Amino acid sequence: MADHLDLRTVGDLLHHYPRRYAERGELTALADLPLDEHVTVVAQVADARVLTFNKGGRGKGQRLEVTITDGSGRMQLVFFGRAVFFHQKELLPGRRGMFAGKVGLFNRKLQLSHPEYKLLDADSSDETVKAFASELLPIYPACKQLESWTIEQSVSIVLDSMAATGWAGLADPLPPALREGRGLAALPEALQKVHRPRTRADIEDARQRLKWDEAFVLQVALARRRFADTQLPAVARRPVPGGLLDAFDAKLPFTLTDGQRKVSKEIFDDLATEHPMHRLLQGEVGSGKTMVALRAMLAVVDAGGQAAMLAPTEVLAQQHHRSITEMMGELAEGGLLGGSEHGTKVVLLTGSMGAAARRQALLDLVTGEAGIVIGTHALIEDKVRFHDLGLVVVDEQHRFGVEQRDALRGKGKQPPHLLVMTATPIPRTVAMTVFGDLETSVLDQLPAGRSPIASHVVPAADKPHFLTRAWDRVREEVENGHQAYVVCPRIGDGEDDPKGKKKSTPEDEAEKRPPLAVLDVTEKLRAGPLAGLRVEVLHGRMHPDDKDDVMRRFAAGEVDVLVATTVIEVGVNVPNATAMVIMDADRFGVSQLHQLRGRVGRGSAPGLCLLVTEMPEASPARQRLAAVAATLDGFELSRIDLEQRREGDVLGQAQSGVRSSLRMLTVIDDEDVITAAREEATAVVLADPDLTDHPELRTALDALLDKEREEYLEKG
Repeated sequence: MADHLDLRTVGDLLHHYPRRYAERGELTALADLPLDEHVTVVAQVADARVLTFNKGGRGKGQRLEVTITDGSGRMQLVFFGRAVFFHQKELLPGRRGMFAGKVGLFNRKLQLSHPEYKLLDADSSDETVKAFASELLPIYPACKQLESWTIEQSVSIVLDSMAATGWAGLADPLPPALREGRGLAALPEALQKVHRPRTRADIEDARQRLKWDEAFVLQVALARRRFADTQLPAVARRPVPGGLLDAFDAKLPFTLTDGQRKVSKEIFDDLATEHPMHRLLQGEVGSGKTMVALRAMLAVVDAGGQAAMLAPTEVLAQQHHRSITEMMGELAEGGLLGGSEHGTKVVLLTGSMGAAARRQALLDLVTGEAGIVIGTHALIEDKVRFHDLGLVVVDEQHRFGVEQRDALRGKGKQPPHLLVMTATPIPRTVAMTVFGDLETSVLDQLPAGRSPIASHVVPAADKPHFLTRAWDRVREEVENGHQAYVVCPRIGDGEDDPKGKKKSTPEDEAEKRPPLAVLDVTEKLRAGPLAGLRVEVLHGRMHPDDKDDVMRRFAAGEVDVLVATTVIEVGVNVPNATAMVIMDADRFGVSQLHQLRGRVGRGSAPGLCLLVTEMPEASPARQRLAAVAATLDGFELSRIDLEQRREGDVLGQAQSGVRSSLRMLTVIDDEDVITAAREEATAVVLADPDLTDHPELRTALDALLDKEREEYLEKG
């Protein structure tokens, strides 16, 4: 059990819940038996005989064949092995019984192999028959080495033993007042009902109670993190009137959206406190998160501190540096000739910078000359020192490990404030669990001037002329003075050859050819459908200077079509790019497709996104693509994405293969439970941070938070 299903203790076994429940089946007449279905029949034994057969060189074996009849028809039961004589003694001609099993076919005759049965007395009532037929049989998550019925027997032994001792040693994590107030079953009752339900209502009672256990214990862990954060010291960074922020706001050529104002106020309120801000800023692609983050960084610089923005890739770091210095203008040239008196230096720090530029950037950071630094993981190297780090902004959280976040936070004299940004919309309940130690701000308004994006699936295998039309549309966009992206899953330079790699989805298994590659597609486009256009390549293994050069020329309108990998997924902002063709779109996740699509429609002209696939119409991959094409609502798409992938372990252990801490709770469907559990957990922790009055809850918390998970939360 321990090795194959990670069941090591009695507690593990009790919390290994049935995956589903089978009913023995409706009572069925023998004349109407459906093949391959579980049925229950009531019939009389007509005859029973033991036959000897040859086991193919391994001696003789015995088989018991029993013929039963119910007046409407006849069928055979068959038993093998040592127990045949036991069954022969029980199943005497004339005896009546209930027989349950899966209907099979042997020698063109229906039969039940090794059925369960219960013999009926002469006075057995119809109620007895119905009760047997409707009994719910738990089916457990099992494996080849450990069958479901073996697990059921083990659980049964444990339940009987626990009940005999009055459930001694069973820690109930829910405080009695909470359990009674919410009308939840006691834990022993819930465990009995989930493993031995008499009715479907029993299962529902048990599930509701056990979901609460998971949600509440997890939310207590997160509430304790939030409480611990409020006890840490931090330097309050209050905006200074007449400083850099006011000068920046005064030169903005547009008005901030109501959403940007509201979220900025939440951030400024957090920055003004003497414990570290921990805030998640999520918003649709193009909702203006960078603007909100920049204003927060300027406020911190006004207050005498420094701000660091951490990006997952060099392309994105360079893009942020370029767009921020452009937005700030002379305010980004502090200390330079022609710079503003309110200005500060904005420096870039990446791993591929030349030695001289890197040395200067490091010097600007340690002296405090640079108020803002934008960089990749190079920012967290040991040699990087700050004068006074006040705010860390992490872009695209899902690309950045908690260890890296933690290392950068350790660069401040006191813990700096932390703002995490993501353009992947996260359903509210997921944010409350995955990022439950962060306060959440949502930007759901797009700035004025953003254009709608039309999305269409292009079934290249079923309708090749659709793909021809797609390339015609790209040409039309270019002829109208616009630009386009073509995205491929792979580079195609040999190093990313997928041979030998594990296929990730059933569709991939069905699709034997390797994913389309940037270098191959570029060659075909230049020679064929896009001949004569200025087609360039961008991918992650190009030299950083070459990448930057291509991006600059694309942004300047000197490139018509950019054929790229997902390096353009986040942060790339070229308002003149109106069309995107995603090749082998079925190889990308729902959220990733939504991210990619957000690169077009960023200017005044409408955007177009074409999702090219060779998958057949009825496949799950096509359904996924149809869902992306049908809506621009990122929150709706993230729900679809999570429902398809399931949520993994919300404490970040999915990557390391540790079993999920959630067995009953699903963060998508159980919003009401999670919301209520968060409220209850917050109240319990505020009243008793060390859980001194809740020893059983503390025990449950220790079981949830093994060392690895505890460290994850500590760093999170």
